[in-house]
Amino acid sequence: QVQLVESGGGLVQPGGSLRLSCAFSGSIFSTYTMAWYRQAPGKQREWVALITSSGLTNYVDSVKGRFTISRDNAKNTALLQMNSLKPEDTAVYYCKAVRGSNAYWGQGTQVTVSS
Repeated sequence: QVQLVESGGGLVQPGGSLRLSCAFSGSIFSTYTMAWYRQAPGKQREWVALITSSGLTNYVDSVKGRFTISRDNAKNTALLQMNSLKPEDTAVYYCKAVRGSNAYWGQGTQVTVSS
């Protein structure tokens, strides 16, 4: 059974940075596409970024140039480096692992951008 555990969230001032981690266990990490989603209060969950098993990446327009997704297959970890954070980035951030028709979610980590 795949398990995902996010960490690294917290409170940061506008313009600051955070790095989120997603620890993966229970299967072969390198074969999964990994993605980050976020859900702000009162809003639907939205896709933020993804990285395929071969390392291809893609981002929602609102974070391009500020966020970087990466993966460390040796450590079974997906990362989201978030720079130049804005108040509108405030949300619970979720990690998702996808392979074929199977998808797994983590429990989420809160990111709050406020002065």
